[in-house]
Amino acid sequence: MENDKFYVTQEGYNDLVKEHEDLVQNVRQQVIAELQEARAQGDLSENADYDAAREHQAQVEARIRELEAMIKNAEIIEESDGKRKTSKNAVVKLGSIVTLEDLSDHTENTFSIVGSIEADPLNGKLSNNTPLAEAIMDHKVDEIVTVTRVEEPYKVKILMIK
Repeated sequence: MENDKFYVTQEGYNDLVKEHEDLVQNVRQQVIAELQEARAQGDLSENADYDAAREHQAQVEARIRELEAMIKNAEIIEESDGKRKTSKNAVVKLGSIVTLEDLSDHTENTFSIVGSIEADPLNGKLSNNTPLAEAIMDHKVDEIVTVTRVEEPYKVKILMIK
């Protein structure tokens, strides 16, 4: 994780920074207060509150380190604003908004192609590491692409790229 690039939109990057600041400035202070309260109870060898506070502190510090690595190695992707018109030469890439037709049932879905840490398929944000995204990357409108690396391969047609 130390040197891995993390692809994020500007919004995703801002969320990482905001979470990091909250953990460092607020949550860390709350954990210190929890530890002080637990220490005040006396014997630490059999103090469940102290053990829980130490565990919480370890989780918070681990998340802070994880966020610092992600922020340090973040590569911000240019995200489509949804207003741009599709050019005939447009290809699917990180940050694209893509409308696809699943040729097996003729349903249409629209996705934003984002980095894995921002992925949220239920809200239309598809990780660039998914079989579907990998299959459509670098393809153009009207191309039919076979999605592999799934139990049953299927075909999709790219209807629009923004």
